[in-house]
This record gives sequence, structure tokens and C-alpha cells, in this order.
Amino acid sequence: MIDKQYRICKNCIMDSSDSRIEFDENGRCIYCNNFYNIILPKWNKNLKDEKGLFKTIEKIKKEGKHKNFDCIIGLSGGLDSSYLTYIAKVKFGLRPLLFHVDAGWNTDIAVGNIEKLVDGLQLDLYTEVINWEEMKDLQVAFLKSQIPHQDIPQDTAFFSELYKFARKHKVKYVLTGSNYSTECIREPDEWGVTPGIDKTLITDIHSIYGERPLKTFPIIDVFVSKIYYKYFLGMQVFNPLNFITYVKSDAEVELNKFCGWKKFKHKHHESRFTRFFEDYWLPNKFGFDKRRAHFSSLILTSQMTREDAIERIKSPELDDHFLKKEFEYVSHKLGLTVSELNSIFESDNKNVGDYKNKQLFVNFGSKMMQLFGLEKRLYK
Repeated sequence: MIDKQYRICKNCIMDSSDSRIEFDENGRCIYCNNFYNIILPKWNKNLKDEKGLFKTIEKIKKEGKHKNFDCIIGLSGGLDSSYLTYIAKVKFGLRPLLFHVDAGWNTDIAVGNIEKLVDGLQLDLYTEVINWEEMKDLQVAFLKSQIPHQDIPQDTAFFSELYKFARKHKVKYVLTGSNYSTECIREPDEWGVTPGIDKTLITDIHSIYGERPLKTFPIIDVFVSKIYYKYFLGMQVFNPLNFITYVKSDAEVELNKFCGWKKFKHKHHESRFTRFFEDYWLPNKFGFDKRRAHFSSLILTSQMTREDAIERIKSPELDDHFLKKEFEYVSHKLGLTVSELNSIFESDNKNVGDYKNKQLFVNFGSKMMQLFGLEKRLYK
């Protein structure tokens, strides 16, 4: 999947494993230029706008004054959502309802972190458990589809249930842990990321490879969440971490001191499947290593040196023995034999274009959001 003429950015570590990456005359990639020219000016403005931040906070409080909670936060147990939850209650004085979706892949550390935050902050937690047989069937269908986008089933469950719950209980404000500090570089689509839930893609893949009907599995299409929920129901998504000083290592220490919260080896390791997908399946089957985007984000925000990133990416986050055991665990949990999962792994790769999809419209919508300044990160 890597270009014949390999190139790597001279400023971060994004490289030509992204087939559409571009470099300027100084060898700096489009992601870096987008950060310095588009994201950083807006981010600096946000950090200086303390009055605007607290105006939004007071608005959320006022509109939720006579309700049991004034906003909702999807809590995974990972750093971003955990720190967001902490500052929402401790620093902003908000009364968030914590919402967790159990898709069957929580790590023990993630579960422990959620419990510690709930107890320490004395907040209410609502957990929605996804029907495992349907979850399993959809995940196996996606594996058989041979596309890189293997986290779509989990992401769809997480966001769809959150939106459904917010709509049912008429919650106007959804707070998310999305941020520039650790996510200023968004992984390209071909690495297995999409800017929204493509119901057409999901249903087509499941119709081909699925074996049981998805009677209860939640799927809120991207246009429903981005247009209907926002403009017709008035739901608003707010990203507070973009308005405060948010440093990954400092946040980990602060959470640990507060409630014994435990940090992870790497981003997204709160989900056992995502950890397996990003650390083993994606780099070994497709040649895509999402750590390039994760580390490059930290390089651009001065939280990691380029030299340290280059050294760290030379080896997997998890050793071969551990990943072999995880391969066995994932196969058995999904109702497959190790040889069956290995057969899927060794089969020819495909991409989203091999199935019915609305990516053309989704990507157009993303470009429009960028054009109108609603999204600063580069979508490609």
C-alpha cells in the first residue's frame, strides 16, 4: 500500500502510506500546513476566548436548570472522554449524564476508569448494552468484506446509541472529547476512518456477509445526525477540550491523582477490538499505521519529538506474543476458529468503493464543512 517512491514528512511522521499525501517544496506535508495555517490560528483564538467559553457553559447550565442533568457525555474510559468528564464537573460545574455503550470489547482498565470517575465525581452513569449476537454478526461481516474500516460497527453503535438517547430524553447539548491537542491530524479515509456513519455501506456489507437480521442494532445515518438532529431538533455538539490547555501527560497525572485513573499504552486501547485492529490487523494486512497520525498530532502540539516518534514507530506497541494471544481471543469471541480468521486476514484486500455507499456525498459534506469553517481538520 506504500508508494514505490517512499516519502515521509520532514516535520512530522506522516508518509506515503497515505496514497494522496502531498508535500511542499520544503518537504512538509499537507497535514502540517493545514495545522499551522488553519487549525492553530483558530485554536489560539479559542484559548484566549475565556469569556466565550464560560458564556457557552452558562448557557448550558441555564437551559438545563430544571432538569436532572444539563448535558450528556459519551464515556469510554479513555483519556479524552475521561478528562472531559472531569473538567465538566470539577472546573465548569456542569451536571452531565454519563453515557456508556458496552459493545462487548471493554478492557478491564477502561471499566475500572469508568467506575472510578463515576464514584469520584458522584455522577449518574447510564450504560446501554448492545445485543452481542448482532454485534458479532456485523463485525464478522465487516471482516469478510476485506475493507480497512473495521471499527465502523463499534463506532456506529457508540454514536447511534448516544444520539438516540439524547433525542429520547430531549438532551440538547452533547459534549465530546474531540480535540486539536491530540487529534489535530485526522487519519485519511483509506486508513479505515470515515467522517460519519454511512448506513448504505453498513447495510450492503451486512446483506452480503451477515447471517442474522440486525433487529436492535442502532444505525443513525450521518445525514440524520448532522442535519436532522442539529437543524431540526436543535441538538448541539460542543468540544470543550479545544478551549482549554489540554496536555496529554498532564491530564493523565491529574486524573490519576483525582481518582486512581489508569493510563493506557496507546490511544484507543480502551477497546480490546480497536486495540487489536489498530495494532495488528490494519498495519499487517493493509500497511496502515494509525500511530503516524497520533504521534504526528503530538509532534505538532509539542508533546512529542519527531525523533522519539520515529524510534517508537519502529516497533509495535504490543509484542508478538501478546498479539498472537489477542488474535486467538478475537477469533474465539467472534465465533471463528483461528484458521478461519487467518484465512480472512490472508484474503485479498478491498475498499469501500467495492460496496454500495454514499461516501461521495459524505465527503462532499465534509468539504463543505471545511469550506465554511465548521471543521478545521483535513479530510481526505
